[in-house]
Amino acid sequence: MTSAARRAAAAVLAVLALVLTTAGVSVAQPRSDGSDAPRFLELRIDSVTPTTVSTSSEPVVTVTGTLENVGDRDVEDIAVRLQRAPAVGSAEELRTALTWDQTAYDRTGPFESVADVLERGEQRQFRLELALRSAQDPSLGIDAPGVYPLLVNVNGAPEYGGQARLDDARFLLPVLGVPPSENRTDRPVPPDTSAPVGITMMWPLADRPRLAAGVPGSATEPVRLVDDDLATSLADGGRLDGLLDAAERAATAEDRRVADALCLAVDPDLLVTVANMTRGYLVVEDPAEPMGDARDGEGTAAAAAWLERLRAVAGSMCTVAVPFAQVDTAALAELDDASLAGPALAAPTGIVNTILGITTTRDDVVWPDAGVLTEKAGALLAAESPVTALLADTAVDAADAAAGTGPAPVRGVDGLSTVLFDSAAATALAALGDAPQTPSFTDEDARYDLTEDSPDARLQDALGALSWSALRTRDDVTRTVSTGAPAAPDSVLFAPPQSWSASGDDAAAVLSMVGTLIRSGLATARPFDTLFTPVPGDTPTVALSYPEQAIVDGASAEVMDTAREQAPRLDAFEEALVEDPQAQLTPQQFTAPLREDLLRAMSLAGRRGPDPGAAARDAVRRGDEVRDAVDGMFAGVTVLSPGGVYTLTSEQSPLLLVARNDLPVGITVRLHVDAPSAMKITDIGPTQLPPRGSRTLTVPAQISDSRKIGVEFALTTESGLPLGTPTNVTVRSNAYGQVLAIVTGCAGALLLFLAGRRLLHRFRGEPDPADEGYEKQ
Repeated sequence: MTSAARRAAAAVLAVLALVLTTAGVSVAQPRSDGSDAPRFLELRIDSVTPTTVSTSSEPVVTVTGTLENVGDRDVEDIAVRLQRAPAVGSAEELRTALTWDQTAYDRTGPFESVADVLERGEQRQFRLELALRSAQDPSLGIDAPGVYPLLVNVNGAPEYGGQARLDDARFLLPVLGVPPSENRTDRPVPPDTSAPVGITMMWPLADRPRLAAGVPGSATEPVRLVDDDLATSLADGGRLDGLLDAAERAATAEDRRVADALCLAVDPDLLVTVANMTRGYLVVEDPAEPMGDARDGEGTAAAAAWLERLRAVAGSMCTVAVPFAQVDTAALAELDDASLAGPALAAPTGIVNTILGITTTRDDVVWPDAGVLTEKAGALLAAESPVTALLADTAVDAADAAAGTGPAPVRGVDGLSTVLFDSAAATALAALGDAPQTPSFTDEDARYDLTEDSPDARLQDALGALSWSALRTRDDVTRTVSTGAPAAPDSVLFAPPQSWSASGDDAAAVLSMVGTLIRSGLATARPFDTLFTPVPGDTPTVALSYPEQAIVDGASAEVMDTAREQAPRLDAFEEALVEDPQAQLTPQQFTAPLREDLLRAMSLAGRRGPDPGAAARDAVRRGDEVRDAVDGMFAGVTVLSPGGVYTLTSEQSPLLLVARNDLPVGITVRLHVDAPSAMKITDIGPTQLPPRGSRTLTVPAQISDSRKIGVEFALTTESGLPLGTPTNVTVRSNAYGQVLAIVTGCAGALLLFLAGRRLLHRFRGEPDPADEGYEKQ
């Protein structure tokens, strides 16, 4: 459907909604009609109290917010009210309910005046209070536990216009139990805790790639970062500090049940970066010039402190590694390059174990950042040994989504099983923080512009999504003591995005909700390791489903082409490097950063956030810098031009050349010579060049021509890849071949004849005719 058609359809729905509202009928609509109608007011939710309703809460919901005049004229008679839609009845509605038109929120409170006039650019705070339930006064009419969509509606009259609804904001309100009414006439309604749901939660510690691209490994030079934002994130009050702090509090709490439900998921690329920061680092002035001007980084102390704290926490709770740099596993499978697949999938566990000094909980589990897999990617994961992938419940065919969280074999992919996580909760968690994102696995009808909601509203949505699994039953009905509803599903796995922008307060609120669910009896902590215990009886199988959005969000064809070209060049170059046990830098250490840069270029970090275009441009730039660096490595080994004309003293005199290696690692080279047939060159075989040094090459040559001859010399690897720039040398010989031999022979014979004749004349006592005219006077 074209945008014009969508706008036309939205207009029709708006008219229909107005008619049906007048008739007292509620209609669900898209959240935004996509029209170009001017905006006059912007409404932002600042706080919701209580964030989670329980039987001990106050019986009143209080919402504070801010109104801002963003239009081109004043607005008069501004009033706001609170509205409620029916309780969420399915996992899909945790997101789609937030896209409904306000007419679907049919339980309404009274309008309350905010301002008589709000001038252009002016802001005004407001406060709304409405009882949860009341038989006499207006209320939200909430009398049973559940997750309820709420909406704040603002009406006003723009100058030169009439009264109209000018904006709204919506959020979810989790109700774990209903407190007694304000006048105590209604008794509290607790939740049904007879069948608590088992909760497991992944706790990701990852970041977008920060190391400057195109910088080979070094034993002496500090690493270079593209910016110093990671220092801020690791320092007190930063994002990664807040995520780690929340995990620390859970791990050190007297009640460790929340910690038992958590599993740290650590990105090895983040650990590599932080570990290097602890030894001092540089921040480049321009990311496009990784070897250009740079300043000292300011996060060394923060990195050391954060890493030490992580070591302590990881040693006391479940910890696993995720694929390197949140690499696109589907793109990795398409490349089918073992030199990239190894660092991306096999190496992470070893990196995490080495840097943190632990043994990860499991090394046969892979959590792809996208939360979805192609069959080819699944086959790559299980190529060496059986593996279990953590995937969204929308990453398998709809008919298979009810397979539960237990390990389910994947049809058509030998050795691959899946454990499914809650996609609705994952979508809500992904919206937290200052860089909200919508995962690739989120259904199209649940996608909308996250910037329309305030951070507090998005936090409420996440809390509602976390609690819904504990409040629902197998029939997706709300649980109460009196309903006698069937038991809830056995367990649920929560998985925020790996590169999660949640603030420290967001992280604390999320774990507080998990703790509340556990302490209230609605949930129990299910350790991560128990998710992989085979389910008794017939094990259901699933078929993978790869959404089109994952292709849009994935690594670009340009980046994949770069990786496809450069990875084999790196492999061939590394084979030519010399492994010296005495050297500080090994060939693998020298080339590994560039290979890892190719993985970073295929990272999905930032590809689903507010500015995916910037992430895509960064990926292309990173790939280009790897190409330039590999070109520079090949150019750093060359044969020097002697300059002028090279003169041989004889037809078999050797050529003396100098080969130079500007790299910090030794390399084995061969000399390639392109010479005419008049000159024969003997192959000198493989030659080792020392690190940052040169070596004189003695090249046996035989020449049968006295003319000047042009010869081209070049270095190659043993496999034949050209190194450096070929050098053209002009060679001249002082030898004249057969002609010279004849002339020399004749001259010698003549000399002998003349000498013999002189001797003969002297023997006879006769003067030599050659001496006539020279007799002594």
